[in-house]
Amino acid sequence: MSAPGSTTATARGRRLLIALCAVLAGGALALWGSGQLTWFTGVVSTPARGDVAVSATGAQVQPALTGVALLAVAAVAASVAVSGVARRVLGLIVALAGLAAGGAALATVMAAPSTDRLAALSGVTVGAGGSVTQPPAEVTHTTAAPWLALLGAVLVLVAGVVLIVRAGRLPRLGSRYSAPGARRPVVDPERAAWQELDAGRDPTVDPGDGIGAGGPAGRAGPDDEPPTRAV
Repeated sequence: MSAPGSTTATARGRRLLIALCAVLAGGALALWGSGQLTWFTGVVSTPARGDVAVSATGAQVQPALTGVALLAVAAVAASVAVSGVARRVLGLIVALAGLAAGGAALATVMAAPSTDRLAALSGVTVGAGGSVTQPPAEVTHTTAAPWLALLGAVLVLVAGVVLIVRAGRLPRLGSRYSAPGARRPVVDPERAAWQELDAGRDPTVDPGDGIGAGGPAGRAGPDDEPPTRAV
């Protein structure tokens, strides 16, 4: 029977692991969803088609965000399957991936792509030299989607840090089934035989077979007195 304190610690660790997996899944969903949304829109002026609207999604501007989202999903399964040093290494990888994704998203927000790049990402053919031949009719506009990616990156980073710091307190999947029960003390057969001899018992006789000083169970030995009859 486990102690109440041990049971409480195990339950607390299980709740923390569930919350950690939820944070990782939320970060992965935010990164992947942000990659499907439009990050930047703009209008380029071309000689043949005039003003053309162009746009770019997060996956086009920062393809690595999708990879980080997939890594976070894989980390959900790995975090419940490993323990100890392996879990800390996993946390380090997840934290670095979240940090890189957050830095990339923030850098993209701070320095929006040019209309030339938006045109290239949108498949719009511009001037012969590969640049817009006329000034853009509208400046590049940034949507709120990059901030969703930044939120997802922060969630992944936090989950990685928790994996590193609390690795020893988090339970592992199936650990309660693989944990050994109460271990029996190892008894040296030779020493046990000498102890039986010192106690006046025959070490070659199994105590459960009913054989003792008086012979087999139910049969009187030569030194046993016959039972007296009740008068």
